[in-house]
Amino acid sequence: MNDVEIRRFVESDIPLKVNWINDEKNSQFLHYDLPLSIEKTEQWFQVASNDPRRADFTIIYRNRPVGLIGLLNADNVKGSAEFYIALGESEVRGKGIATRASELLIEYAKNQMGLKALYLYTEVENYRAQMLFERIGFQRKRLIENEFEYRGRSVSRYFYIIQLQED
Repeated sequence: MNDVEIRRFVESDIPLKVNWINDEKNSQFLHYDLPLSIEKTEQWFQVASNDPRRADFTIIYRNRPVGLIGLLNADNVKGSAEFYIALGESEVRGKGIATRASELLIEYAKNQMGLKALYLYTEVENYRAQMLFERIGFQRKRLIENEFEYRGRSVSRYFYIIQLQED
């Protein structure tokens, strides 16, 4: 899919992120302190954009920002980072955009950052995300039951990993 790209998250993306994350359709499985505000997100951006352990991107579909994707907690010693993705525009779901954006980020993690593995956590009930992760090569490794409380409910998550290169 050639009409999907990822580019570095920039300050002008902040209002988009705030709108996307504050939308209940998008935040059901995200563990943010909601609602997000422009001011707090600007403060986050000042710190995050200078953090070498992060790589935050905006997903672009047909020249339009539609979501967020990136890597957290990059560890050059272990050669791993945590993967995240969130499509913000619901009308673009089911078009292969998340799959292509994920493939681009995996290529970046391997070729630009030299990472050996990516991992992620997803709630047990987040079936749509699990299908995406398994489609792009992540393998479910374990269930972490009742890991924490969020919005008055106990959260159980699966831990996934994908090997990008051999040790």
